[in-house]
Amino acid sequence: MAKFRQVSHVIFDMDGVILDTEGSYKRAIATIARRFGKNYTNDIVAKVTGTVERESARIAITEMTIPMPVEEFRKEFRNLSHSFFAKHGVPLMPGTQKLIRHLSKHNIPISVATSSSLESFELKSAQHKDLFKLFDHIVCGSSDPDVKQGKPAPDIFLVSAARFPDKPNPEKCLVLEDSPNGVQAAISAGMQVIMVPDENIPMELREAASFVVSSVDETPLEKFGLPPL
Repeated sequence: MAKFRQVSHVIFDMDGVILDTEGSYKRAIATIARRFGKNYTNDIVAKVTGTVERESARIAITEMTIPMPVEEFRKEFRNLSHSFFAKHGVPLMPGTQKLIRHLSKHNIPISVATSSSLESFELKSAQHKDLFKLFDHIVCGSSDPDVKQGKPAPDIFLVSAARFPDKPNPEKCLVLEDSPNGVQAAISAGMQVIMVPDENIPMELREAASFVVSSVDETPLEKFGLPPL
């Protein structure tokens, strides 16, 4: 118990924590990769997940030696992933709605810190507007001028903390993340972090998190001084 600090605010990543979008993102990148005879492996997935779109494209191109300019890759990736969203919808991750509504009911300040652009956020969240209205604010890292560097840099979480009306110290914030990049960003920001990893994330890339759960509604809120589910 001694390693957990009490917190007062909770910051959610969106993709893979609130919304089940990672499958569409993987399919989009894998589709591009196959055209060049490349394989989008789990190791590369772990490096890409949680990064802003431009960095995702750069990493994918570099790791798989794909002969395509970053902007061309981004355009095709965006078109493919958005077509998958339109075709299959964007469901909520298991347990997410339960946790968000619980925290809101108990007046715990909550925010979203996503690497997505505002345009992408609007598309992905369209089916869940009532749920997203419960958040104090949304930070979209790819289009927010105050987020100078994407994850694993801490910028997005520090910006999100600063936008709460009472501007809590980073150590008073708990982050929910699914990616190794996001976990590192939260730690670099001086925050504790609950990881909800994709099953393909290697065990060694989960070790830095304060706690690891298989579903967000398994988060041990009481360990952080929050009302338990």
